Amino acid sequence: MTPERQNVGILVFDDVEVLDFAGPYEVFSRTRLEVGTESRRSYESAPFRVFTVASTKDPIRATGGLQVIPDHGFVDAPRIDILVVPGGFGTRELLDDATTLDWIRAVSEGAARTTSVCTGSLLLARLGLLRNRRATTHWGALEMLSAIDASIDVRKTERVVDDGPITSAGVSSGIDMAFYLVEKLCGREVADETARYIEYPRR
Repeated sequence: MTPERQNVGILVFDDVEVLDFAGPYEVFSRTRLEVGTESRRSYESAPFRVFTVASTKDPIRATGGLQVIPDHGFVDAPRIDILVVPGGFGTRELLDDATTLDWIRAVSEGAARTTSVCTGSLLLARLGLLRNRRATTHWGALEMLSAIDASIDVRKTERVVDDGPITSAGVSSGIDMAFYLVEKLCGREVADETARYIEYPRR
């Protein structure tokens, strides 16, 4: 039975880490319920619709200078079933950005899944979404995660932690997080076949 297509909304912002958002984007956008390269030529068997969201539709500059034009701004974004909050140095400024924090909170309340990559978990922590839960982040921000909310059970060695919100460690671990969720929603065979298609060795 084909599951209903789910909307994956990926937050982007100035100084977002490129692989933090591009890794999950690649995984979710290339997932198909039918095997083979030909299935990737259409969206017929795609279980996910993936798009980026920023505060406005103005171009943002990611880490390394990559310019990205968001698909949607906060005001016109479609319903989001799976929210991905990536990290990067830009998260530090967003910790005091009421507009972005309010948007994350509102979307999380309606989403089926809220996820983070790298220091995106700091924003979830700031909102209290990780209170008394297990979570992880980039190794360089583990102490900062604890400082934001001391009730968090910080997992220093795990790449993906699922305790309500799904958090993942640094940068490339967002790919593992996305595959974890693909397997959870679509099954192991679909996740493994997608990993084979993008030639990614799953852990």
